[in-house]
Amino acid sequence: MAEEMVKVRLRGPNQDEVETLWATPVGADQYRVENSPFFAYGVSWEDVVEAHLDDDYLEFTRCITKSGNRTIRMIADFSEDNEQAQEFLKDLVDLGCSYEGMKCRLISVNVPPEVDLERVADFLTKPDWIKWEYADPTYEEIFGEE
Repeated sequence: MAEEMVKVRLRGPNQDEVETLWATPVGADQYRVENSPFFAYGVSWEDVVEAHLDDDYLEFTRCITKSGNRTIRMIADFSEDNEQAQEFLKDLVDLGCSYEGMKCRLISVNVPPEVDLERVADFLTKPDWIKWEYADPTYEEIFGEE
């Protein structure tokens, strides 16, 4: 019988940035993340995380097992019905990525393990109407402190 999904609360670097992600229980205090984060760093889709009940919420404690998925976040100035945006998102999917959007302005991009992260970064760097960042791994984890 499949476990019922729960919500796990994560915080961004600014502790006021709070989001909840769907997760499936996989063990005692362990949950597999079922969607991509929009604010938290160091967590990606399908990672197994530890969370504990705190004030009626399951509060993220740490990442236990990495799935191999990576997360990139982008902010774009386009609407869902914008033809240029739709073509861009189609091309992103053609690279092997998937995405979730918050009103098509803030988009969390999942980069699967088999997709070349550098190729995706090069693709995102081309348009001047997109701002993006590495969220998992972070820029510092990839390139070190520069």
